[in-house]
Amino acid sequence: MRARRLAARWLIPVEGAPIEHGALLIGPEGRVQAVGPDSSVPRPPDVLAEDFGNAVILPGLINTHTHLELTGFAGQIQARDFPAWIRRLRELKASREPLEYVEAAQQGLKACYAGGVTTIADTGDSGAAVQVLAESGGSGVAYQEVFGPHPDQAEASLAGLRDRVAALGRWSGDRVRIGVSPHAPYSVSGPLFSAVAAWSRSERLPLAVHIAESVAEAELVANSSGPFAEALRARGIPLPSASGQSPVAWLAEHGVLSERTLCIHAVQVDPLDIERLADSGAAVAHCPLSNQAHRHGAAPLGTMLRAGIRVGIGTDSEVSVGPLDMLAEARAVRSLVRLSADAVIELCTLGGARALSLVGETGSLRSGKWGDCAVIRVRESGEESSPAELVLASSPTDVRLTCLGGRDVYRAL
Repeated sequence: MRARRLAARWLIPVEGAPIEHGALLIGPEGRVQAVGPDSSVPRPPDVLAEDFGNAVILPGLINTHTHLELTGFAGQIQARDFPAWIRRLRELKASREPLEYVEAAQQGLKACYAGGVTTIADTGDSGAAVQVLAESGGSGVAYQEVFGPHPDQAEASLAGLRDRVAALGRWSGDRVRIGVSPHAPYSVSGPLFSAVAAWSRSERLPLAVHIAESVAEAELVANSSGPFAEALRARGIPLPSASGQSPVAWLAEHGVLSERTLCIHAVQVDPLDIERLADSGAAVAHCPLSNQAHRHGAAPLGTMLRAGIRVGIGTDSEVSVGPLDMLAEARAVRSLVRLSADAVIELCTLGGARALSLVGETGSLRSGKWGDCAVIRVRESGEESSPAELVLASSPTDVRLTCLGGRDVYRAL
């Protein structure tokens, strides 16, 4: 790859104040070599140089939760009840062939790149996401899902997961990691949670779990009641004992929470749960538009941040939110908690890198990190607006360029 130099009216490094008339030099190995005012960043004569004018250069956005393999299912589930929605999704997934999953993941990844996203944390059970990330030279973590609500399934489910992870290992590399995802308390038994957590620790694998997402899930765990309990009972599956625990407390009891754990959603949490998450070192993938679409409520993001929890922002799947739009998610964050525009941009970039334990590699524009960046055209508002405010007012149609390791993965026509 050739070295390249990008310049624009504004540059947001995230680890540092915005730079007016900023520039970025990326070396041939794909790493940032210099960042700063345009006048101070070197201009090697043999380097491709581009000036994007009235635009902002910022680190590539990091989507800490999505399901690329579900691309194409948008608008196909009408159920408003969440357990019924889950059942319909299972039916849709069963209708797809393996190649269709790969094609769906390819389309989903293209949409992410077109929206300025450079790193993705994906959960799925088809294996399509890790293949597509690897084949495209992408960046991210692909969490292989495992299911098994009946306690008697735990041994077989774990064996299947281990075989699947071993088979998918050929797709892992420097920038693509494989993790595991025991799906959720309504689809994974306590014994299986414990077994997967123990195995992931021994193998040092990242782990992601959908947790404390809905009231129905909380009712199942605390009281063995509600629609998820009814569905399991109808299938002859033993219910979790009515312990009165929260879903997060239940995870802690089964040894799931650690610094390698990504807790997806975490809406139905109380102060003790937040303390548990903080003490364990677990991270949270906050998906505000998905939570809103399913009427789950709002996660206490401000309290989590004050507790020192690593939080990143995710879109969830196209099935839940329609087109994957991290900038819309960022605006939704501001509707829930009082944060500055700069703080919201940080959540979508460096915050995501922290949540995924990638902070040394990406998430900000700093010498030595990967040259992952997005260039977003901005429009002056007529008022004095910070570059971060201008970015938050934009949309995916304003993305001019997305670079991954200095390489174009999207360029607007």
